[in-house]
Amino acid sequence: MADGYDDVRRETAVLSDKVFRRLSDFVQNEVGIKMPPAKKTMLEARLQRRLRKLGIGSFEQYSDYVFSPKGTESELVHMIDAVTTNKTDFFREPNHFDYLTRHALPTLIESTGAGAMRPLMLWSAGCSTGEEPYTLTMVLSEFAERAPGGRFSFTIIATDISTKVLGIAKEAIYDEEKIQPVLMPLRKKYLLKSKDTSKKLVRIVPELRRSVIFRRLNFMDDDFGFRETMDIVFCRNVVIYFDKPTQERLLTKFAKYLQPGGYLFMGHSETIAGLNVPFTQVAPTIYRVRK
Repeated sequence: MADGYDDVRRETAVLSDKVFRRLSDFVQNEVGIKMPPAKKTMLEARLQRRLRKLGIGSFEQYSDYVFSPKGTESELVHMIDAVTTNKTDFFREPNHFDYLTRHALPTLIESTGAGAMRPLMLWSAGCSTGEEPYTLTMVLSEFAERAPGGRFSFTIIATDISTKVLGIAKEAIYDEEKIQPVLMPLRKKYLLKSKDTSKKLVRIVPELRRSVIFRRLNFMDDDFGFRETMDIVFCRNVVIYFDKPTQERLLTKFAKYLQPGGYLFMGHSETIAGLNVPFTQVAPTIYRVRK
């Protein structure tokens, strides 16, 4: 229970317009996610669980706590976890993986030696619970087996702002229903079934887990802290939650961390149209940094 909030009201707390503006302004400024008035009900519902967990009786008390020194240290990360959307699937938007293996990888190998002369660097930005980076490890591992002389290596860096989903991603344990998009030969090769058959769980095999480096990252940070330069960035169904100026700033930062001619894969409902960013479209929702 949070210090100073022992007198807990039993009725459901109501999020006032004033407190909503305070919280939503912070979320947009610090995380970049748009929080228009239409999202007030969603924010109220998601934060109710935090109020109950902390034993806090009102959103006014919660907002005071979350911006207090103690709350800033211990609660802000939980609030961000509560307001971020984490929808993902294995092999989501499969045309991207087809383009990756048929066009992007051969082009990068020929032009920069990525994967052959040095490890290919791929960034899964906004990785959520890990389905995207683990899909990529399967796709790249299969590509490596077909590469001339078997010489193809890669490293995947996967980031998210939510510590909660990163914890799930690192564990790499999923319900069997989540792996339905994974073809059976890949399931047999890259997924381990739980020894307890009643649990209906699978886990990504260790060699694929070792191929992914997970990090917490806030897109609003000025410096992402990468020493590595990326060949490919997958950032899908993420920037749609940002306003246009934020999208432009973020995509410009992506270009900074990409090799000249590197690839950016975005979500099916996202576009760079109308944005002043250094990318050229090469396929639907697929772009390259201008050289």
